[in-house]
Amino acid sequence: MPVDPLLVRARGLWETLAAVPVSFAPSGGLTVVTSPGSGLCPPSWAGIVMLGDAAIATVPTGGAAQALRRVPAAVPAGSLTRPEAIEAVLPVTEVLGPATLAYVARDGFRPAPGHHAVEHLAPGHRDLRELVRSAGPEDADESGMEEVTSPVFVVREGTDVVAAAGYRAWPAATAHVCVLTAPQWRGRQLARQTASAAVAHALAAGLLPQWRARPTASRRVARALGFRELGSQLSVRLDLDTLADASPGRPHH
Repeated sequence: MPVDPLLVRARGLWETLAAVPVSFAPSGGLTVVTSPGSGLCPPSWAGIVMLGDAAIATVPTGGAAQALRRVPAAVPAGSLTRPEAIEAVLPVTEVLGPATLAYVARDGFRPAPGHHAVEHLAPGHRDLRELVRSAGPEDADESGMEEVTSPVFVVREGTDVVAAAGYRAWPAATAHVCVLTAPQWRGRQLARQTASAAVAHALAAGLLPQWRARPTASRRVARALGFRELGSQLSVRLDLDTLADASPGRPHH
């Protein structure tokens, strides 16, 4: 089977974020490692990333690793990032995701038509603050707009910024794309146009654009720009005490 260069680069990113040596198995399936400092998930959580037909997972303790390695016996490979599948076999107390992971290479990028004037601002520019406020905390947090490190590409209505996109520099020469549109301006392809400018900037710098999204509308924008959905990410907080009580060989009282 031909090697997919985009998949190889995407897997390399998440292998780096695992913070300990780990690889997506060529034969598929799940590879689990203990990594308290993992970037796959919040601290003390378990993180699972599925790309192609293989997945890697990081967990905070050896006991959690033992438990997670038993999961593939009960969960089909394609369901490893489905919360309900993991919750059915492990003591999960909190969930983040799943989020779809999509990537684009220079030869697959489809720039959006230029229907609106796009300018760029420095990250953290004061004109972005009202856009972030108008979107509300949930959408603003989902967008990651306040973490952007690149120039921010914006569309204005009058003096107001109504849509913005940029990216955050991630390890392994990756550009994590962030997009936000004011609620009353959605549905007018402004996200597509600002994101197109941000992605073009990232590709020109030799970076791998990554689009991580849960909402259908966001995924639709990514597909329009040529992004390919290669996998998904799930983070879960495990009840480590329950896992310890259930570990083989532990005395029960």
